[in-house]
Amino acid sequence: YKGDFSQIDLVVLTEVGIIVFEVKDYSGWIFGSGDQPKWTQVLAYGKQKYRFYNPIMQNNRHIAELRKQLLKFGDIPFYSIVVFYGDSVLKEIDFVPNGTFIVKSERVVEVVKMILRTNQQVHYTNEVEIVQVLKNAVTNGGIIENQIQHSENIKDKLGKHRIFD
Repeated sequence: YKGDFSQIDLVVLTEVGIIVFEVKDYSGWIFGSGDQPKWTQVLAYGKQKYRFYNPIMQNNRHIAELRKQLLKFGDIPFYSIVVFYGDSVLKEIDFVPNGTFIVKSERVVEVVKMILRTNQQVHYTNEVEIVQVLKNAVTNGGIIENQIQHSENIKDKLGKHRIFD
């Protein structure tokens, strides 16, 4: 939407569709459900708990924005991969939607190969133009004003400046 930016970690155009990666650096135990807005990180054997925005929902929003940019190219399949690196353990993750994968960093290649092996090839109408749309997104991401706006949008969504206790 107007003036709103999403920061996408990585996008890969493949012969079976577009893979969008969301990368998370967390330690501790990770608990979450695909249909809940918040997930939980547990540290110090349960003594510390932190909540964070559901990375499946976060990446789905990125995919929705990309889809809007690529509407004229037809119904391109998208795949979502949420990568956890760092010293984390995926303890209890459920309700992961079809086309979405939650992986530890050391298994990313395995999951990408599986996606490529188990899905039908896509016939893109214009690969060069799609790559150009993605390149433009990268260029926009490199503009400092856009980075500042993205940061301000996140602060505004969190609404910390609207809490008076």
